[in-house]
Amino acid sequence: MSADAAVDWYGSPMDFESVRYVSITTRKRNGDTVSSPVWIAPLGDGRLCFTTSGDSAKVKRIRNFPDVEIRPCDVRGRVQPGAPVRLATARVVTGEAFAPVRAAVRKKYGLQFWMVEAAGTVRGWFSRSTVADCGIVLQLQD
Repeated sequence: MSADAAVDWYGSPMDFESVRYVSITTRKRNGDTVSSPVWIAPLGDGRLCFTTSGDSAKVKRIRNFPDVEIRPCDVRGRVQPGAPVRLATARVVTGEAFAPVRAAVRKKYGLQFWMVEAAGTVRGWFSRSTVADCGIVLQLQD
């Protein structure tokens, strides 16, 4: 990484595969943008991924407008001034294509991922939603 590369909040060189959270900015039909903090994991071939609820608003926005921006953030979505921004094309994956995304996120986040999944399972017992979780695959643009 070059000397002028972005530096994370702890002073080490940053790449999007190693950060814990990114803020993904998606676009609504009216042109407004919405940013959401998400976990991010490397999928290989320069791709990144995360999991989300299949009925989340970000899934709908990504299906309508797949061009997104990502930037490192903290757990609450706060972006440090001067944080690097990368453009990406997002794709929603389900079914068999979701398995590698889930495995990549589970590998990176371990126990934390398991705890969130367990909480989601319990929540599902009391929810009427029948939409399964899905993955979002990000292909970074140059």
